[in-house]
Order: sequence, then structure tokens, then C-alpha cells
Amino acid sequence: MTKMKAGQALAKVLEDWQVDHIYGITADSINNTVDGLYQEKDKIKYIQVRHEEVGSLAASADAKLTGKIGVSFGSAGPGATHLFNGLYDAKMDHVPVLAIVGQSATGVMNTSFFQEMNQDPMFVDVAVFHEQVVSAQQIPYVVDQAIRAAYAHKGPAVVIIPDDLSGQEIDFTDFKTAPIYKEQMQTKFNEATIDKVVNAIQNAKHPILWAGVGLKGATKELVAVSEKYSLPVLSTVPATGVMPTDHPNFMGSRGRLGTKPGFEVSQMADLVVSVGTNYPFLRFLPEGVKIIQVNNNAADIGKQRDVDLAILGDGKGFLEELLKRDVTIAPTNFLKAARLDKQNWDKWLDTLADDDSEGLPAEAVMKTIKQHANDDAIFGADVGNNTEWAVRQLPLNKNQKFTLSSWFATMGYGLPSGLAGKLSFPDRQVFTISGDGGYAMVMQDLLTEVKYQLPVVNVVLENKVFGFIQHEKIAAKQAPYGIDLQGANWAGIAENMGAIGFTVTDQKSLSEAFDKIDELQKSGNTRPIVVDAKIKNVDPVDTSFMPLDPDQFDQATIDRFKKTYNIFGQPALSEILKDM
Repeated sequence: MTKMKAGQALAKVLEDWQVDHIYGITADSINNTVDGLYQEKDKIKYIQVRHEEVGSLAASADAKLTGKIGVSFGSAGPGATHLFNGLYDAKMDHVPVLAIVGQSATGVMNTSFFQEMNQDPMFVDVAVFHEQVVSAQQIPYVVDQAIRAAYAHKGPAVVIIPDDLSGQEIDFTDFKTAPIYKEQMQTKFNEATIDKVVNAIQNAKHPILWAGVGLKGATKELVAVSEKYSLPVLSTVPATGVMPTDHPNFMGSRGRLGTKPGFEVSQMADLVVSVGTNYPFLRFLPEGVKIIQVNNNAADIGKQRDVDLAILGDGKGFLEELLKRDVTIAPTNFLKAARLDKQNWDKWLDTLADDDSEGLPAEAVMKTIKQHANDDAIFGADVGNNTEWAVRQLPLNKNQKFTLSSWFATMGYGLPSGLAGKLSFPDRQVFTISGDGGYAMVMQDLLTEVKYQLPVVNVVLENKVFGFIQHEKIAAKQAPYGIDLQGANWAGIAENMGAIGFTVTDQKSLSEAFDKIDELQKSGNTRPIVVDAKIKNVDPVDTSFMPLDPDQFDQATIDRFKKTYNIFGQPALSEILKDM
């Protein structure tokens, strides 16, 4: 037992849980807690952000990239409310984060003091755990319990601490209970159930496998099952990379952020084996599709669509059971046609990337990033059209990592995710891809990257419009009102903030910029980089519904869709299949 201030005991609890950095802005209602962090500064690094929202988003990105809890803090009142974006992002994407929230000192609480708020009810909806401590001795215990709850329930935990309490001296002894945070779900699968799955795959004409984030860490098994059973594979957008993106059996995703082969194989499927996902758009598949769903959360099974066979269990374990079976299905015509569909799609994206005659295409930027990214690069995507371009072209086929704000979909996620990526993986390349709208929301924290010498490559795709909303306006036949953006010299602003800036307007300047970035990285550059890419404003193809099949649509509809999105060399999957 050792005497120390409660704020230092709090920091020691974080250390026991292998937390090595924490984001926040200090203030009068949380100064004693921050002083406790100072006492442990050699073991846990305080990252001073310029806005608490960036800190909370970075904490969420930490959890997504590492599997370990991310931690941020804010002061009473506005500091607390600024944390909400990151906390809701963590809630929606089911990752563990901890928010430490300051509160007025106990002597002035309940007296309408400056910035005093009844904060606990504010966090009721977002947090899996929310408690306000009432004594200094409680602080390390409640923080430890909050972290356990965040891991157990895969969500945000909030601890509210009156500032005078964290400054009081307590007797502290390290907890004996192990800080377990990676629990493997042990599931014994019923043999008869696995038989039903195998039989269903064998009897289907057009079976597919749909992979979610529950299959992270099971890439080897997923590839093997796909090849053994001749299954085209789709992933949800958050699970991009769980199947190597360059594997011929990987079709991409379905939906607006998806691909043509992803849409067409799922539209034609007569059997979907859904593993490790609660994909909300499953409800939009055609009627009559047989669905097998495997999930480790009973509440998620059948939530989006009624299923024919429900299997409660771990996704990786399920794939391992399929691999044990003495069954191999030779590549079917359906799989072969799907592979050709994918090849045509990838060739089309490459062709778009190579044409800068009418302005720099976003596809060219993605292709160039792909050419310069290492096999273990980390990518953080913001929300908007930039997300579409990123998931369709970034290389996620080896040891790369990818993160985005998937279900909360908050703009401004890009830069904080790069901040988190570089802090957690300092020896790896880190790229962020943002639109000019999302980047402008958080660009002040480029200063944070400068301060802590984090050489993140921040790519800003400037088209001077909220492009994702522009598409919705076009689809709804509405006026393009309220979506135009004021442009800026993002590279020049970056230079003024102490970073390195490049402005690119065509393929030549784009290639030259990335060649210089390569040289900077090889020379040990420690300054963040901003690539200000002035792209042409083109509405990327909406792959949530693609009327290209001549068996279902008249030629006028098909021609109109192709003209709208400049689609060429892209026969429908049904046509490819017929040719076989």
C-alpha cells in the first residue's frame, strides 16, 4: 500500500491496462487529474489536442486500430460536451473507450457554480458505464471497473470526477485482478448444423459469403473457405481488408460505398452466408434469398432480416469447422463470371485514374497512394465521397490497417484517426484521406501532429462541395442549395502551421509530390504532410443500385445509367455468365 494522490492512482490504473497515451485539454475542473498524469509522464503520454472532439475521435480510432481501449478526457461543461462525437462513434462501432470527465469541486457542486452541469444524465444514452465518484478513494476502483465494462460491452465508459477529489491523498495498492481485454469466445458447433451449411452451399447455384468485422483476425480462414467452397466474398465497408482486396474472389462491398461486382453477385445470389456482421442493408436483398447468419451476439441474429439458419458462435471458429469438412467445390461458372466482373471493374477504375484531361480525378489520387503505400501502411478515412474512393482503391491486401467512422459516420474523423494511427504505430506509414469539408472541421489539430512530430500524410480532396450530399440532391431532383464550399490553400495553411504542404492539380504534380514524400520518409522526416489535391467535382457512381442487367432493365435505362457515370467496358454479370 502506497500513499499518493488519487489522480496519480488513476494514471497507474491506466498503465496496468497498457494505456500509453491519453488525449485531452486541461482546465480548472480537471487540473488535479492531469497533475496525476504528470506524475506518471514517463509511462503514459498526455497528448494535448486543440479540441476535445479530436481527442475523443482519436481515442475511438485507437480502439479500432489496436483492439485496446482508447482514452480521452475533458473538463466540466463544454469540455464534456465536446467529447460526444467520439463517444457516439465508439458506441456505434462497438469499440471500448474511456472518457474521464471533470466536474466542479464538491464544495461548490449543486450551487449553480461556473460551468457546473448535472453531467451524469448527459451520458445515459451513449455510455455502457457512467458513474460520478463521491470520494477520492473510489477513483482508481471506479476507473478500473469502467475499463472492464468498456471491454465487456464493447462501448464507451464515462467516469466523472470532481476535481478536488483527484487531488486528495489516498492509500493505493495495485489491483490483483488481471487486466484481461482479449477474450476468445469458445463455441462448440453442432455437427448437424455444420452439415446443413455445407449442404446449402453445395445445392445453391449462386452462393456468396458476406464477411463483417467479426472476422477480423480470420483472413487466412476466410480465404481458405472461399477457395474451398468456390464462394465470392463481400465484406461490409468497416470490414474492408478482412479479405485481401486483390484476391480474385473478393468482390468488394454492396451499397453506395460498394462496387459493381459487389452489387451484382449479391443481387444474383440465392444463398448468403453472413458471418460476423449485423449488416443493416441486408434487408434490401431480393426476396427469396436463403440466408445463414453466424454471429456471437444472439440479439443481432435476424435483426436486419429473417434468416433461414441462425448460428450463435464465433466467426473464425465457424470457418474452421467448414475447413474440416472433406468437401471441395471446383470453381463454378458463377465464381468465374464474378472474377471477370471484378477484373472489368478494377480496369475501369484504372482508366478513370489515368485521364486528367478535364481535371484531376480522385481515382488518380487513390491510385498514387496505392503505389506509394507500404505493405503495413495505416489508412484513416473521413466521411463522404472520399470514403467511396478510398474503400474502392486503397490496397488492403497484406498487413495494412484501415479505419473509418462507419455507422455514426461523423465528418472530421480522418485527421484524428491519423493522429491515433501514428501514436499507436510510430514505425508505420500513416495516410488520412479527407474531403475539404471534413478536413476543415478538425484541421486545427494539424498543430497537434506538428507538436508531437507525427509525420502523417494527410490527403485533402478539394472539390469545393459536400459531394456526398450533392449526390443526394441530384437523386432527389433538388436544387444544389447549401452544399458549396469555400476553397482554401490547404497546403499553404499547413506550411504556416509548421507542416509540409504540397498542392497537386494534375497527374504530373501528383506524382512529383508523392516522389518527394517518399524522399522525406526515407530521410527520417518528422513533420506532418498535407497533400492539397484539387480534384474535379464528379459524382462517383452510386453502386447501391446499378440497372445494367438487360434481363431486368430496358436498354434506354441501361444507357442512361452508363452515360451518367461514364461507365464503359462493364458488361452485366448476367451477360458474362451467359457467355460462359
